[in-house]
Amino acid sequence: MVVKAITDEQYQEKVGNGVSIVDFWATWCGPCRMQSPVLETISEDKNNINFFKVDVDTNPETAASLRIRAIPTLVVHKDGKIVERLTGFHSKEQLLEILNGYTEG
Repeated sequence: MVVKAITDEQYQEKVGNGVSIVDFWATWCGPCRMQSPVLETISEDKNNINFFKVDVDTNPETAASLRIRAIPTLVVHKDGKIVERLTGFHSKEQLLEILNGYTEG
């Protein structure tokens, strides 16, 4: 599994089923560049979670509709509903603890 880049148009369809985590980021954001490899590493072990990223500069509509004011912001969905919002850098351990709460391991 890898973290797939998605657009505003794809967002609702992609997060509609199962557990998904979406990384709202931008190329100029230092903490975002630190967060991306952590998500890539987790995605290699977690086949039961969908991993996506949305560049807020090229896809501003979803970020605006979710009132995302700071990046990186990670949004966890379960069957289309937002169950977690995490702003700022989070370690692999922190993210695994949160994600494991929404999956069977």
